[in-house]
Order: sequence, then C-alpha cells, then structure tokens
Amino acid sequence: MALGSTFLRLWLTDRARDTLLASLPKEDLSAFRLVCHDFSVRAAPLLFENININFRASTFAKPARMAALDHIGRHVQTLSFSMAHTPETFLPPLLDATTGEEVTFIYEPYTQTTRDSASRLSNPTYGSWEMTDMLVKQYSPLFHAAANVPSFIRAFSSLRNLKHLKISCPGQEAIQRFRRSIVDYALISIRVAVERSNLLLLDTLSLLSIHPGAVLYLTPTMGFGALPNSAKRWKRITNLTICMDSIPFSPYPPLDHLKLVHSYLQLFASSLTDFVFRWQGVKGLSPLSLDKEVCLQKNSPEMACPRRCHLALRPLRFEKLRSMEVENIVVDASQISSFITAHRHTIREFNFEDTHLRNGDWDQALTPLTRISGSEKWKEKAEEVMDVPLLLSPIGLEGRVGNEALLDYFNYKPKAFRPSIGAWQKAGAKSRELFPEHMKRFLRTSIFNWR
Repeated sequence: MALGSTFLRLWLTDRARDTLLASLPKEDLSAFRLVCHDFSVRAAPLLFENININFRASTFAKPARMAALDHIGRHVQTLSFSMAHTPETFLPPLLDATTGEEVTFIYEPYTQTTRDSASRLSNPTYGSWEMTDMLVKQYSPLFHAAANVPSFIRAFSSLRNLKHLKISCPGQEAIQRFRRSIVDYALISIRVAVERSNLLLLDTLSLLSIHPGAVLYLTPTMGFGALPNSAKRWKRITNLTICMDSIPFSPYPPLDHLKLVHSYLQLFASSLTDFVFRWQGVKGLSPLSLDKEVCLQKNSPEMACPRRCHLALRPLRFEKLRSMEVENIVVDASQISSFITAHRHTIREFNFEDTHLRNGDWDQALTPLTRISGSEKWKEKAEEVMDVPLLLSPIGLEGRVGNEALLDYFNYKPKAFRPSIGAWQKAGAKSRELFPEHMKRFLRTSIFNWR
C-alpha cells in the first residue's frame, strides 16, 4: 500500500511524470497505454507527437484507419509524408481503347467532400464519364488514391495541432524529370488539403529529397485546384527546408525548373525567417540569386515557354529572414555580396556550405560585413584549433588500459606543455603492443606517420 502511495505521488507530479514518459521508447509507450485509462491519456501526446506515412493505395482508404486518425490527430505535431518514385508510380500514356491514339488528360482536382453517395455518383471524378472510365481501366489503384483529394482533406483536417510538415519523394530518375507521375498527383492533393484544412499552427515545412518539378505542384498560384486565398495559407510558413535533386550547372541548364524554384521561393518572401536549401548530387546554381544568372536574363530556345522569356525575374527579398544556409552551390562573389547587403537589416546568421565561387573570392563576397560592422575586426577573429588524441584499441580490450599507456607518458609534463605530433608518435610506439596486426597495417597506411 505504501509503495502504491509513493508511486501515486510521483505520477501526479507533472515534471516527474513527463520526464518518465519522455525517457520511454515508443514500443514501451504503446504497451504503457494498455495499463489503464489514465496511462493511455498521459502517454498519447508523446506517442503520437510524430507520425510517419509511407503512402500506399490503402493509406487513406480504410474507414478504420481514418477513424483512428480522427482519434489521435489532435496529438500530432510533426507529420512525415513519404512516397518514393518507383516503377509503380510511373504513368504510361493514356490511350483510346478504340483508335489506339494517345488521349490528352487535363487534370482538375475533385474536391467535393460530401458523404452523400448519390451526390458523389452524379458528378464524374475526372471531368467526364468517358475519361473517368478510361482512367479507371488503365491506371492503377495507387493513382486513384493519390488523386483522391477528399481523403487527403479529411486526413489533414484531423491534424488540427500540426506544426511541422515533412514531404519526401526520393528516387526520381533524370530521364523522368519532364514527365508527370503518381507522386505529383499526391503532391497536388497534399497542397489542396493543407489549404482547405484549419491548420493554424503549421509554420514549418521541410521538403526532403524532392525532385525539381515538385515545386510546380506545391505552388498555389499555378492552378490545380487553387483558390484565391490559397497563397495566404502558405505565407504562414516561417521555417523552410528544401533538399532538392540537383539541376546540373551547365551553359544550358533546365531553365524552366530553375524558374519554378525561383517562383516558389518568392511565395515565402514576406514570412520566412529561417531558410535552408541543399542541392543533392552535383553542384547547382544558388536559388537566392537566379535573377542575376545570365542564362535566365535572355531569350533561349531551351525554354518551354519562349514567349515569356523576355520577362525578368524579380530579385528575392525576404523581409524577415534571420537565418540562411545554402549548400552545394556554384555562385559569384558579387551575388553573395548583393544578397547580404539586401538583407543586412534582418539577417543574423548565414552559412555557405560546400560553395564554389565562379568569380571573385570570399573577401569580396563578404565585403558588406565591413560596411555593416564599420570595421574589419570580423576578419581578425582567430580560428580555435585543438588537438584531440585518437586511440584505437583491439576488440575485447577496455578503453582505460589504452588510456593508461598514454597518460604514463604525459603525466610528468608541465601544465603549459602542449604535446606535438612527435610526442604522439612516441606515445604510439609505447602502446604499440596494444594494437593487433590488422590495426598496425591500417595505421601505416593512414595520414599519420606511425612508426
């Protein structure tokens, strides 16, 4: 009885209870919820805070699964939606069954959410009954599940406390870059569902491992079921992360894809505070300075819409940007300098990872920092460097045994002594008997001079 009272006092202490639940893995939380009703209620927010969806034909089709989502949806704060490009997502040309000719399919999302079967059957899903019948016969159930916008709307409407949406669409081959697949229809359904659901807390969007054409289907101003107020929903996004399959830098890059990226980023110009962009694969052009690229400033026969080639891109100007990181890009020093200057009043942190400068050097690129700070003291900041010893021990040997071999050598040194590379070599010779033969061979071929 005393043990029960002690546990009850512990359980009723919010901080102790939350610490206990946070330390449990998900497998244990699932079993923990089965003990009693109070345990179930307390564990549910942590267990369902992050959920992953690998989209399949039956993901939003089963009534029991949707009922469960309605029950736990209020706890979900991060949703990870994944749909990889596979042979199943490839869409072959649509053919007329009588003539064998290719039929043009103009897609308009069906967004009617009524549950009245008579009303649902009175309107064709894909524009006309002939087209609907053709698509049902020639395309797989996965396509119809991806294009089932009402099911997406119902699912996202259950996630009223959603804060972070992650979308991942890996695996697209370069030869399929200009073809629409089932993945693209799923992206349209996600966009429409977000716009028509009451997701007031959604402020973070992560597009992880997506193909360049994905931004066309995620942009509300490009059509595909967009409403006049669709862009307003996306302007609430303050944190944006994009990891995109690279568009190789060349004299004739795919200009239409670059323009789509620029147009998509322009959508967040008034709200974005934190921005991360990475090209996956070979280096690509900086998405922040596409308006200054020569290939996008003149007419080109490579463009899909040559009549609009003369329209210049508007420079990207993020009004509230505080943190920015770009990775794996090719850019000019002048482009970096112009971007920093344009955002000098708001930006507090910027990071250029794996960046290659075509023209100029980093002193020219970071010249605005001198004007902003009023001096060049930022150049004088010394880089902190420290030597960290690396000791490899054989299998079965405790780490303290190897450490003692090094400490025996260094213990008698004065405090101001800083061991050199030669000292480490002597220490290595002293502990040589601790290494097996295969580790000796490894160290002989490493960058260090172990003798």
